[in-house]
Amino acid sequence: MKNIIVKVLKNSIAEELELEPGDELISVNNCSIKDYIDYKYQISDDFVLFEIKKQNGEIWELEIEKEYDEDIGIVFENPLMDNIKVCSNKCIFCFIDQMPKGMRKTLYLKDDDTRLSFLYGNFITLTNLTEDEIDRIVKYRISPIKVSVHTTDSELRKYMMGNDKDINILEYLKKLIDAGITVDCQIVLVRDVNDKEQLSKTINDLSSLHPGLRSVAVVPVGLTKFRERLLELKPFDMESSTDVVRQITEIQKKLLKKLGTRFIFIADEFYIQGGNDFPSYESYEDFDQLENGIGMCRLFKQQIEDLIGEYEGSEPVAEEITFVTGVAAYELLTEISEKIMKSIPVKINVVKIKNNFFGERITVSGLTTGKDIIEQLKDNNYKNIIIPKNMINDNNVMLDDLTIEDLERELNTEVTVCEVDGASLLNLITR
Repeated sequence: MKNIIVKVLKNSIAEELELEPGDELISVNNCSIKDYIDYKYQISDDFVLFEIKKQNGEIWELEIEKEYDEDIGIVFENPLMDNIKVCSNKCIFCFIDQMPKGMRKTLYLKDDDTRLSFLYGNFITLTNLTEDEIDRIVKYRISPIKVSVHTTDSELRKYMMGNDKDINILEYLKKLIDAGITVDCQIVLVRDVNDKEQLSKTINDLSSLHPGLRSVAVVPVGLTKFRERLLELKPFDMESSTDVVRQITEIQKKLLKKLGTRFIFIADEFYIQGGNDFPSYESYEDFDQLENGIGMCRLFKQQIEDLIGEYEGSEPVAEEITFVTGVAAYELLTEISEKIMKSIPVKINVVKIKNNFFGERITVSGLTTGKDIIEQLKDNNYKNIIIPKNMINDNNVMLDDLTIEDLERELNTEVTVCEVDGASLLNLITR
């Protein structure tokens, strides 16, 4: 696979060397590059030898002196510089198996790739790794690694993952941790499968690996309406969600005394589904599981409360603004909007989008489609719409391939994307 450069970062070493999009990386330090992890390892030293093939066929050999671990400033056509490692599990809760037909091919790709865990925070199972690949993680110090555990009971884990490969997940984790790799874990909680006593056992087992195992997130299974011919699973309701919050909160108290950390953290959806208040800002400690949606609501609320005084009396960009969100974050965003309107002279509409596409059990904003937004807003004449960044990918495309331009055309108003961050939102709605 050719390692083609598609972008050279401004003010970078690559720009200074006159590298250009379309150039091909042949080798680093006289070594062919297997993938991005290989590349990062080879360029970490303060002296690096590059071999580049220019678009006109010329071969450039470049000797580069730089700071240790300083980046070269190259973006490649394929971020991994290799094929993605595909997952062989058949998890009973796999979200991809619950996707409708006819969506873009990339949405159906099941990956279980340590490099994506390192680069983008994807969770992997370790089930699909060979011993050589484990050794490679150790050799290249790929850290932190994010691992989906679900349960430490080997038989139950094989059942949940639909994979008969017999691995002791605790031994795998310990091998990584003993090598100095930081690990964050997640438990996808399935009602009446790995909850209750099984959950307590799993947390207790994992806590024995702290501090190398830094934190564990507990997230609810996502169930769409497209589960034909799949195992019937129970969704969490108000009572069962409250039970989860109560159980884990008690465990947190014990672990805080024992380890000096709560260690285990609860997904925002459990608090919302159970009608429970979010815990304090301090309860999330370092927000190590923020990319997993753990503490996002509390952090966002805190950011607004801390900053809103600085925006007192600021001029809004428009007299009326519309926040679009999923069902789960609706009440929080309504509360935040009321605080904003007390300080800034603006009318804010907060609109929750019911997920007709995947089914009403899916309530998070990150799984909202453009079609649902259009259908539910088109007859209401909302203006100056703001949607959260987690509704789109890096190319400004939504799950159903609709773009921001499609929304603007169908809704006849400007649509702006906002980072899920208090300062970003306040800066976006004021002049």
